[in-house]
Amino acid sequence: MNRWLALIPLALLVGLVVFAALKLGDVASRSLTQGQTQGNEYRPSALVGQPIPQTVLPILTGTEPGPGQVDLKTAGVGKPMLVNVFASWCAPCRVEHPRLLALREQGVAVVGVAWKDDPVATRAFLNELGDPYSIVLVDREGRAGLDLGITGAPETFAVDAMGKVVAKFSGPLVSDAEVERLVQAMQAPARPLPTATPRPPE
Repeated sequence: MNRWLALIPLALLVGLVVFAALKLGDVASRSLTQGQTQGNEYRPSALVGQPIPQTVLPILTGTEPGPGQVDLKTAGVGKPMLVNVFASWCAPCRVEHPRLLALREQGVAVVGVAWKDDPVATRAFLNELGDPYSIVLVDREGRAGLDLGITGAPETFAVDAMGKVVAKFSGPLVSDAEVERLVQAMQAPARPLPTATPRPPE
């Protein structure tokens, strides 16, 4: 009898070890899955070199979304543009706002995407600080944010005339060098298609 009682602590210890191993395996599996999801969907430069998503969003009209709608790819009307993801509740968006106003004064087309924001609050934000955007699209549900793979606001994408994302910056645009990099990238001429080299006569 005493021998069986002595085995109880050992059995409990084995049970605890097995339980801990199973839990660690489950955590590792979930971490790997989350890491893969973040790597595929939220990689900061994932869209650079790719066409901008054709996400259809309503245009901010006064304090209302719509009735007009446009997709991100054609929002620049076939010209280079910066796509700036912002929100009225975003403090860093206020910090970068003077830069965006200056870009508009320079003739740079900036398309605004009001991310997860109330259209009334978006309009109040623009009325207070000035409207630097050629058009403002309402992304109240965060659909465009998912398609663009953003991690927060503000984020800015440089898009060339062909609708391709050529550069990106995460965070408020406060550096002259970063602003210039984005503007230069979107205005750079497209690379010519390679031409076949004529074969020498035999």
